[in-house]
Amino acid sequence: MRVSLCQGLLTGAIVLNLLILYYVSRAQQQMMEKRKELGRGTRRSALPASGLGGGLGILVGAGGEPGVIGGEGHSRGPRVTVLLREFENFENYVGDVANSFLRQRPELPFLAVADTAPYPPLVFPEGARLLVLSPSPDQPPQAHRPEFHIQTEFVLLVPDGVELEQPRSIERLIRELEGEGGGPVRLVAAPVLSRSAVQCVHLRVNLREWTATYSPAASGSSGSVCTALQGDAVVLIRTEDLFNLSVPMGRPLFPSLFVQTALRGWKVKLLESPCFATNHRPLFSSAHNQWKADTRLKETTGKLMRSFGLKRLLLADGKEQWYGCSKETPRCFGTVQDDTPDYLYLDRWTPPCCLRALRETTKYVINILETSGVRYWLEGGTLLGAVRHQDIIPWDYDVDLGIYLEDIPNCDHLKNLDSGSLVDANGYVWERAVEGDFYRVQYSEANHLHVDLWPFYPRNGVMTKDTWTEHKQDVEFPEHFLQPLVPLSFAGITAYSPNNPRAFLELKFGEGVIENPQYPNPARKRLDRSKL
Repeated sequence: MRVSLCQGLLTGAIVLNLLILYYVSRAQQQMMEKRKELGRGTRRSALPASGLGGGLGILVGAGGEPGVIGGEGHSRGPRVTVLLREFENFENYVGDVANSFLRQRPELPFLAVADTAPYPPLVFPEGARLLVLSPSPDQPPQAHRPEFHIQTEFVLLVPDGVELEQPRSIERLIRELEGEGGGPVRLVAAPVLSRSAVQCVHLRVNLREWTATYSPAASGSSGSVCTALQGDAVVLIRTEDLFNLSVPMGRPLFPSLFVQTALRGWKVKLLESPCFATNHRPLFSSAHNQWKADTRLKETTGKLMRSFGLKRLLLADGKEQWYGCSKETPRCFGTVQDDTPDYLYLDRWTPPCCLRALRETTKYVINILETSGVRYWLEGGTLLGAVRHQDIIPWDYDVDLGIYLEDIPNCDHLKNLDSGSLVDANGYVWERAVEGDFYRVQYSEANHLHVDLWPFYPRNGVMTKDTWTEHKQDVEFPEHFLQPLVPLSFAGITAYSPNNPRAFLELKFGEGVIENPQYPNPARKRLDRSKL
């Protein structure tokens, strides 16, 4: 068979393409294997120097030259990058910290990380670098991401002002972490000798309840294991673990770090030694700078906790910190649609600040009703919460009270509301509801968390009212449930309720309602009872 010139050329082109494809594939495979070896199992790779410019958001070395932490030829180099995240622009010792570590261990990469370019500019020794996290329009996205600039197996997180006195201290931390064999202990820490000793505490984060709880744990002994630290410490973590966190460089660093690690079930081991020294205590040289630092810490903590969806912190000393709504702010959720507030779709319950406001408003309203001689009772889901939880249902968003219509003239806060609303001396807003013939008491003019007052009146032995909702539990009921009213524990006080709460609730909601909790509108969102 004779092969034509065209067929020969076509065959040659096919063979040539196959050879090119083979060599390209082989080269790519070799490059991937080399990157794996350099990254010790991670897939991070260093930026080429040409990808870094001279403006904001770049990695800057001593003298303003661009640089990369741990580049080519470091596969047998240092195993640890020293990283300093927490420092203040107006007064810091970042240069001293870098000098201390690099004087003892000049081979260690040293990286300071800032949100924006510090002013006044930092002065670094050779071997130290600055990474600015804020994006710059003339830079590639990798320029602002620390995971692209750390090629070592471990990261040593150090606070401002710390010094390295014993060069082998870092190896001791590495041995301790490696000795844990990848178990629940994923961080190892050593104390910094300062005015406030580091403490080992237990941290439990409950996102469903928007709450983080700190409790005391054994500390001060060698090998204390807990879920969080409070105070100054140097912390070693695997680079891969650090950058598997959602917010690896959040500020304040340690609260951010330990909230995320606690949610993953990771633990930190606090060693008694080695200890790291510091010559800068107090860290700030003036009361004014200390005040500025404290104010900044408060601001950054609030911003961090709100971004994590944490509205209440219970501290180990029994104190509380709140980051949710108050009388001066709007409530944490908007208009409720289909009886299902937005937080239920996030698999969360009512924010604790909202529950606190509802409790305060309820106690306040009940006190005024009782002193005014207005008969009232816990109604609907509020009564259900009192029977089931002795409190508001954890996912409820308002409180309902029934009152006798004929008693309204006894209460100065209610009798004149037909002509408008009333803001009382304590900032609560009393108003006639626009939805019908009932009353509403709001927590404040800004915060519309509220208690609804439903006026009932007897007719032929049955309690009825003039405004009805579409809720199936909003029905008439025999007056004998209110004769007499009986005391019931609710939200830390004693309130009045129908005399047979179970029968009353089953009349309204159906049999077994107390033992079988469910969200208000299961067609929209059902309660997963396995998580109770």
